[in-house]
Amino acid sequence: MTDCLFCKIIAGEIPSTKVYEDDTIFAFLDIHPVNIGHTLVVPKAHFANIYETPDQTLAHMMSVIKKLSVAIKGALSADGINIEMNNDPIAGQIIFHTHLHIVPRFSGDGFTHWRGSRDYHKGEDIEVAQKIISVQ
Repeated sequence: MTDCLFCKIIAGEIPSTKVYEDDTIFAFLDIHPVNIGHTLVVPKAHFANIYETPDQTLAHMMSVIKKLSVAIKGALSADGINIEMNNDPIAGQIIFHTHLHIVPRFSGDGFTHWRGSRDYHKGEDIEVAQKIISVQ
């Protein structure tokens, strides 16, 4: 058996508050929510991050996320929804099982976004785009 927290939740070894389940996806309320209704959507199969997760699984996750986002927004009268994913420790990933967050937003909730802290130097944007294109 794996030592992965989310694998244990999916297997029922650790309790969770489930909001959705199908053959490949499990969704449950985050135990340390940003706001009430903060939901984690995870594939049942273990993949560490977006880089390892098959395209078909990611596509299905997004379909489920859309359905759950509509339900969460309506059920909680949220003013908006954030969809978030952290990949790698530097980006804030602490559980190494692919997962996306659905975070309901409420006016005045105090949850802030990052903002761009720099502009591209002249021509730097083109150089960066070319690097990205060259490794696809």
